[in-house]
Amino acid sequence: MLDMVMNSSRLFFTGKLFQDNRLVFRQLAIGAGAGLVVLVVAAQFLPIWAAAIAGGAVSGFLQPILFKDLKYA
Repeated sequence: MLDMVMNSSRLFFTGKLFQDNRLVFRQLAIGAGAGLVVLVVAAQFLPIWAAAIAGGAVSGFLQPILFKDLKYA
């Protein structure tokens, strides 16, 4: 299991895990940006701990949807 993690991380950091690295980083930025927007907006109306939970939930919900069409190399 550890060998699989090490191999995947090595391929990721050398840029050989995904076919289109720009698409991966774009999708990651979209998910993180949506979570950040929810965090900032929710922080205006909720306590910071609740806003952090809401932002994390939105970001975590979006990542599988955004990453479903990624192709591995």
